[in-house]
Amino acid sequence: MYDRLLRMASTALIEKELKQESSSFWEEPHRQASPWKPCADKKVHPDSGKLSSSHGDNGYILVSANGGLNQQRVAICNAVAVASLLNATLVLPRFLYSNVWKDPSQFEDIYQEKYFIETLGGDVNIVKELPPHMRSLDFEAIGSQITDADIAKEAKPVDYISGVLPILKRNGVVHFLGFGNRLGFDPVPFNLQRLRCKCNFHALKFVPKIQRAGSLLVKRIRKYDASQNMLDKQLLGNFLPVPPLGRHDIAKGRSKYLALHLRFEEDMVAYSRCEFGGGEDERKELQAYREVHFPLLMERLKKTKYVSPAELRKLGRCPLTPEEAALVLAGLGFKRDTFIYLAGSDIYGKTSRMRPLTGLYPNLVTKETLLTPSELSPFRNFSSQLAALDFIVCATADVFAMTDSGSQLSSLVSGFRTYYGREHAPTLRPGKKWLAAILSRSATIRWKTFEYKVRKMIKEGQRAQVRRFGRSIYRQPRCPECMCRSPYHSPVMPLSNSY
Repeated sequence: MYDRLLRMASTALIEKELKQESSSFWEEPHRQASPWKPCADKKVHPDSGKLSSSHGDNGYILVSANGGLNQQRVAICNAVAVASLLNATLVLPRFLYSNVWKDPSQFEDIYQEKYFIETLGGDVNIVKELPPHMRSLDFEAIGSQITDADIAKEAKPVDYISGVLPILKRNGVVHFLGFGNRLGFDPVPFNLQRLRCKCNFHALKFVPKIQRAGSLLVKRIRKYDASQNMLDKQLLGNFLPVPPLGRHDIAKGRSKYLALHLRFEEDMVAYSRCEFGGGEDERKELQAYREVHFPLLMERLKKTKYVSPAELRKLGRCPLTPEEAALVLAGLGFKRDTFIYLAGSDIYGKTSRMRPLTGLYPNLVTKETLLTPSELSPFRNFSSQLAALDFIVCATADVFAMTDSGSQLSSLVSGFRTYYGREHAPTLRPGKKWLAAILSRSATIRWKTFEYKVRKMIKEGQRAQVRRFGRSIYRQPRCPECMCRSPYHSPVMPLSNSY
C-alpha cells in the first residue's frame, strides 16, 4: 500500500546504520513516572489481621470465565473483588471451553494455585472446590446461575449487593457463567480496587512449565543470561536467567529486543470492513468470511448507514497492517538489525503480507522459531498457554509496541510494564486515527516530515498519566489504589486528547 514510503524507509535505515545512530525510543521519555512504585500488596489498614472465622460466611461464589487467557485473567480478579464485596468464599475459577480458542486448560494449568490462594488469603477466603453437599446442585434450577445477560456490563458494586447478595444468602451459592467485564472500574471502594490490583499484579503467577519456557524465549532473544529487573523477577520466578560466574557485567553487551503485538488476524481484518490493498479478491474473501462468521454484524449493517472503507480508515477504525507497523518502527529510528519478537496469532495474508515488515527488519522471531519442536510440543493445542508465553516475552521486552490499544493482551502487558517497569519499560501506542492522517499523504510526504509526525504521535501516547475515572486499573495502574507515589515529586502530566 505504501511502496514509496517503504523505499524511503529502507534508505533511511541504511543511512542510520552508517552513522551508528540509535533510536531514542529504547528509553522512557517521561521521568515523572518514577515516583510511582508498586504497593498493591500492602494492606490498606496495617493493623488488620488474618481472616476472622466469619469471613466468607455469606456463601460460595463460582465463576466459569469465558474468552481467552487475558479475558479470563480480568474475570478472575473481578471475581476476587466481588467475593470480598459480598463476604463470600470464592471457589477457584473455572474456564469455559470455547470453540474459538479450543483450549481445555483450567486455572491450575496456567497459574500457581497454592500461591494464588495464599497471596490473597488475608483478603478473601478461597477454596479449590465446593463442599461435597453442594457439588451436585443444579444451579439454574435453584435460581443461582447468573449469566452475562442477567447482569449489566461493567456493573457497579451496588448492583451486586441488591441483585446477587439476596440469592447468595438464600441458596448459599451463586454461579457466574461467562462473567465477561461484569464489574466496572468506578465507582468502586478503595479496598476493592486495591484487591483487584493485588490479584492481577501479585497473585497470578504462571506455573513453572510456562515460566521455564518463557525464560528460554527471553534468554534466546537476548543471547545473554542477563537482565534482572522487577518484570523478569515477577514473570520468570525461579527460572530467572543468571549470568555466568564472574560475568556480572555481561548485561552491558546483551541484545535488546522489541516485542510487537501485531493484531492482523483474519477475523479482526474481516470484522473491521476496511480494505488493505488486496483489490477485488481481498474484498470477496473478507465478505465471504463475514457472512459465515459474523451473521449478527451482517444483519446490523443492513439497518445502518453505509460507511466506506476509506472513511473507516480516516476514523482510525482499521487494524494496522504489518507494512504500517514497519513504517512506524522505521520512523522511530529503530535500526534494521533490531531483534523483534512477534506476538499474536496467524497474520492474515501470511508471508506475502509480512514481506514489507521482514524486508525492513529481517531479525524477526516468534516462539515457533525460538523454541525447538520438543520444547514447544507441551503447549501445542493449548492457545491460552501459548498466549501466556507471549505475555511473558512482551512484558519483559526492552520495548513493547502494540498496534491495537483495545487488545486485552496489549492492555494487560502495558499495565504490567507500568506497574513494575518504572521508567525502564517504554511502550509504543500508535494512534490509528493520527497515523491514518499521516499516511493519507504517503504519495507526497518527505521522510523527515514522516519521521517527525510519527515521533510526535508516539511521544503523545507515552505521557505518564494518573488513571482517570472509569479507566481500567489493569491497563492504567498508576493510581493510589494500586501504586504509591512519593509526595516530594511534581504531579504526573495528564494525557492529551489530541487523538
